[in-house]
Amino acid sequence: MKNPRPAERLCHATGLLLVLSGLAHLVVFAVDGGPWDGPVSWRKPVTFGLSFGVTLIAITWVTSYLRVGSRLRTALLAVFAADCVLEVGGITLQAWRRVPSHLNMETPFDTAVSMTLAVGGGVLVALLTVFAVASFRHHPAGPAGMPLAVRSGFAILLVALASGAAMIARGVVLTRTGHQEAAYHSTAPLKPLHGVSLHAVLVLPLLAWLLSRTTWSERARWRVVAAAVGCYAAAVAAAGVWAVLTY
Repeated sequence: MKNPRPAERLCHATGLLLVLSGLAHLVVFAVDGGPWDGPVSWRKPVTFGLSFGVTLIAITWVTSYLRVGSRLRTALLAVFAADCVLEVGGITLQAWRRVPSHLNMETPFDTAVSMTLAVGGGVLVALLTVFAVASFRHHPAGPAGMPLAVRSGFAILLVALASGAAMIARGVVLTRTGHQEAAYHSTAPLKPLHGVSLHAVLVLPLLAWLLSRTTWSERARWRVVAAAVGCYAAAVAAAGVWAVLTY
């Protein structure tokens, strides 16, 4: 892997802190107990802390293979890191307050938090879409299989972003029409699709990097990456079918 720059080290450190936050709340769950599922549980600060932390670290690393200006990439990563902290912070705050974080319009404060998280999600979608477009506009750098892994990872990530946006949109509609409880449960069918597709942008490039440390030929490494992309796409497709059947 390339030697990280100061901005990259800051993003890595921020991602690590988010991961540690998720692990700390896993301890809180073990001590405090309560339900794991549902709109009010310690699951959300655990899973969102871990997921956002890992994603921030992954995006910081993977975008180093994109052919974009260093200043633009640094600016985008800074906004992305701040947005990750905002999302995890809002979710964690509401967990400690014992109220739902998303789709919660019960009080003015809860509405403000919920809308902030929704806007923050929109910013995340915009930033990651910019990186995804950049990966297809110019051939990514890296060892054999890395360009395919990066492009495939971002393409699958777009599925995660679309499914996440669909969950929020459906939930908001139900909330606005007076179906608050239904809104909390409406996201369940899309969660597997969202979760599976979210981390391809780390798994596939990481595989390509690990293969670059072997003595295998470039053709063999590319074939392994291509097979992994096919398997990952099949898993996403299966999650998509399940979402359609249960939506």
